[in-house]
Amino acid sequence: MAISKVAVVGGGSFGTVIANIIAQNGYDVGFWMRSEELAAAVNEHHENQAYLPGYALSPRISATHDMREAVAESDVIFVAVPSASFRTVVRSLLQFARPDVLLISTTKGIEAGTFHLMSQILSEEAPAAKVGVLSGPNLAREIAENQLAGTVIASNHDEVREKVQQLLKSKYFRVYTNDDMFGVELGGSLKNIYAIIAGIAAALGMGHNTNSMLVTRSLTEMARFGRALGADPMTFLGLAGVGDLVVTCSSPLSRNYRIGLALGAGKDIETAKREVGQTAEGVNTVKQVKEKADELGVYMPLASGLYAIIYEKAEIKHILSSLMLGEQALDVEFAARQEKVLEDRSPS
Repeated sequence: MAISKVAVVGGGSFGTVIANIIAQNGYDVGFWMRSEELAAAVNEHHENQAYLPGYALSPRISATHDMREAVAESDVIFVAVPSASFRTVVRSLLQFARPDVLLISTTKGIEAGTFHLMSQILSEEAPAAKVGVLSGPNLAREIAENQLAGTVIASNHDEVREKVQQLLKSKYFRVYTNDDMFGVELGGSLKNIYAIIAGIAAALGMGHNTNSMLVTRSLTEMARFGRALGADPMTFLGLAGVGDLVVTCSSPLSRNYRIGLALGAGKDIETAKREVGQTAEGVNTVKQVKEKADELGVYMPLASGLYAIIYEKAEIKHILSSLMLGEQALDVEFAARQEKVLEDRSPS
């Protein structure tokens, strides 16, 4: 299938850089934005002043508030909206999309109430479509500055992986492939939880040793949870797992990390969300993950601790210290026998 038109649905920072990379590669891009005024401003100034001020956009990007105009006749559609509105937006775009369109999610989150990842929503709403997910350590501001970055396109379909590589490859942005779509997507969702915890630790004055410990124990927790849900635990050693985890647990450009900084400074969650301004998926994700982990009997002290901080008003310092003292599992569980993990976890 030759590509003649691409649509990006969602006018936030990541949707903006994805649309611009594709346009710079010579494709016409329909760019759907919630705000009619912002869409008009993007077309006039070739800049998304609300999310990435100063970042020049290609004239091949056509911003619009009209969903039909954005997605009609598109060969590939990237969906870059928050998880809370993902299903509603997908239903809207499918009214005008071609039956054979390729659908790519860039959203790192879990649907409340169903525990469905965004690829599962796409497959439910468009069962005949070929679906993929894009995930990785992709801070939009750094991509906009042409700093070297990589991402992962995961799909069960060779065509999806090949087309997305074709659309997004550039001198500064490298696209890797994976066929473990569930693991890649789960890694992108789970890391938001641990970015909040890392932000809390930083606000409390904890240093690089603490951050390193948090990152490695977070990775173990992610892989443990992913394995229980059927993902390949080795997927979490890639860009969409440890790569994304490292960057979001150490950068103030990460919205979830900034939420943690605010919580660690003593602010409540509603104040923290207002200060960050943009959607921080980890706040919703930790609730979904805590409930699913309890249901499956998966040991997740970090996620459970953050849940207690946000939703049960637990004391932050007490929770963080108990988290670090409470886990007695193996250092590396990827290749360990499950019986050995359980044995080391049991009280002596």
